[in-house]
Amino acid sequence: MEDELRCPTCKQLYANPVLLPCFHALCLGCALDIQTPYTPGVALAVSGGSGSNASGGHNGLHSQANGGPGSVTGVGAANGVANGAGPGTRHSSHSSAASTASSNTGSESVTSDQDQSDKVSIFSEADSGVVCCSNTSRPVSYAGTGQLQGLLQGSVVAPPGAAYCLTCPLCRKLVFFDDGGVRNLPTYRAMEAIVDRFCAREALRCQMCETDPKVASLICEQCEIRYCEPCRELCHPARGPLAKHTLVKPRGAAQQRESVCGEHEETLSQYCLNCKIPACGQCIGEQRHQTHEVQSINVTCKAQKTELSHNLQQLSEKARSTTEFIQRLKGMSDKVTESCMEFERLVHAQCEALIQAIHDRREYLLEAIRMDKDTKIRILKDQQSNCTGKLQQTTGLIQFCIEALKETDSAAFLQVGSMLINRVANTDMTWHQEVTNAAPRVSPIVDLTLDDAALARAIDNLNFIQMKAPMTPTILPTDCSAENNSVTVAWQPPNHSTVEGYVLELDDGSGGEFREVYCGKETICTVDGLHFNSMYNARVKAFNSAGEGEYSELIGLQTAEVAWFTFDPVLSGGAGSGLIFSKNNATVSVEGWEHRVALGSVGFSRGVHYWEFTIDNYTAETDPAFGVARIDVARNKMLGKDEKSFAMYIDRQRSWFQHNSIHERRVEGGITTGSTIGVLLDLERHTLSFLVNEMPQGSVAFRDLYGVFYPAVSINRGVTLTMHTAMDAPKMDYF
Repeated sequence: MEDELRCPTCKQLYANPVLLPCFHALCLGCALDIQTPYTPGVALAVSGGSGSNASGGHNGLHSQANGGPGSVTGVGAANGVANGAGPGTRHSSHSSAASTASSNTGSESVTSDQDQSDKVSIFSEADSGVVCCSNTSRPVSYAGTGQLQGLLQGSVVAPPGAAYCLTCPLCRKLVFFDDGGVRNLPTYRAMEAIVDRFCAREALRCQMCETDPKVASLICEQCEIRYCEPCRELCHPARGPLAKHTLVKPRGAAQQRESVCGEHEETLSQYCLNCKIPACGQCIGEQRHQTHEVQSINVTCKAQKTELSHNLQQLSEKARSTTEFIQRLKGMSDKVTESCMEFERLVHAQCEALIQAIHDRREYLLEAIRMDKDTKIRILKDQQSNCTGKLQQTTGLIQFCIEALKETDSAAFLQVGSMLINRVANTDMTWHQEVTNAAPRVSPIVDLTLDDAALARAIDNLNFIQMKAPMTPTILPTDCSAENNSVTVAWQPPNHSTVEGYVLELDDGSGGEFREVYCGKETICTVDGLHFNSMYNARVKAFNSAGEGEYSELIGLQTAEVAWFTFDPVLSGGAGSGLIFSKNNATVSVEGWEHRVALGSVGFSRGVHYWEFTIDNYTAETDPAFGVARIDVARNKMLGKDEKSFAMYIDRQRSWFQHNSIHERRVEGGITTGSTIGVLLDLERHTLSFLVNEMPQGSVAFRDLYGVFYPAVSINRGVTLTMHTAMDAPKMDYF
């Protein structure tokens, strides 16, 4: 907030601030410093700036009667700056003196010509950057084609009576004054009070204390330095040249005061909504406000405070959200730093791995060169050894023949002469073939070339790609569940990663190997048909065209210990099966003479499972069958008639076990309405047993059952059954 409390000219806290028609503020001393005398008849160029429109045009001029937005109300003499030192007096001696003097022009009357001119005034504050002010309760107005033509041409001719002008340092709008100058500007009381409160809250400190500055008790207007009492006695004694300096107390807390009318010295109690200026009771009674809408100044102030509070609340919400956004940006900056450092480490490691791979390949190639060299040298040595042996043999033959030629005994020479002639001829022939025309078996030059062009191109093309393998998804435990023999796994996509799909894997429920059960773009998946009473571990990974990410952490999901299920109308053949299901598919009946098979909604491949049937209606002489079946069992035959089903069929007196149309082991004991049939499927021992009215119906019915089996019944002729599940298996004393 402190920036709002500093004068745009001196850059210090406001001292006796005055309000310009453009609603910008200046210290009174600063305004006195920057105002300039105006010579009548001199045209001034309009300074371009924020909110100005030097080019004029149709929108550059606005008609304004009796003041209006930006009008300046004369308040008599402005408060001097000498008595309110605040953060220090920063202005020239001329400004200070002028600010302490009272203006005697504040009570000058407004001529009738000015009143008449007000009715046809052209007020150009909004666009042209020109405001005309006087020390009366209304701004000086001007009219005429000369001034209008000047505005359209980009220059300004001051209205009659203008003595001073001032350019706002912020918006560059030009303001004209009469002889009163900037003293005609109203005191910016709200700013003055806020600065007073700010200074009191900040408790201005001594500027001369070396350590632990104390609260300042005095301030020198000439030195612009704050002193505590000990430092004043030490650094600013009241003698010599310093005796002429003015020491005042620092600005204190703002005091409550009432604004008074500059013309009538009455409290400002009303607010003219047309002129948008406060007024006293006498002002309201004057002619210029008789037809205007007037409201209590307190009511107007409360309404504007309410509107400002509402706007501030909206702005505060935006500021709060912006602050949160900045915090997120700061957090992201830290993340960027961490990510870049980690990526630098990864790139460095990858480059080192590539360099190491090149070094390893270099050693391999150099070793291949050395092996080639050894092979060639060995071949050359073998060839050299062979040639040396041949040469030795030939040399020996030559020497022997020379000695034979020295033989003087003709008979002795003739004894070996023919043989030596043949040997020399044969040796000469073989020498020509083996030695003269022989060539080195290997080339002394290495006939290999290192093919590095592809690798060099790959190194040149080595660069980053926008996409990288995705990060690890996060499994959401609160959204995961296990029901009956199915599990549901949900996960959250990885942040800041491009994902094309996910792969969900489950183990076998016994801690075995994982297998893929889902691949797609969804972030939730339900897997059915699992084993009961098993703990399944699940994991998920994301993938894109750049590769696969890491697996998520494991989550364990326990399936139900006992199975809860019903009849499945779809698996039982659908609407054309003739079966009638009721009670949420727990009850089934049929009216026809042909047997119809009804299957349960779950299949079993592991564990011990038990369910029961209650005979709700049994009046005809028929044989309902109970048992298990595979998914592709014949639906229009009695259960047990094909190789896909294992059943017990029973009547009122006895029962038989049946599989693949072979029935055996008749057991006495039948059923009636109200009887219960229990089915015990033990896939740990791979057996199937039956109970009638909670008593075993014979021994084990079937053995060596492997695969997936569904609960099944076959009924006809009005038999009605209800299935009961999620039951504990009974203890059987035989196997």
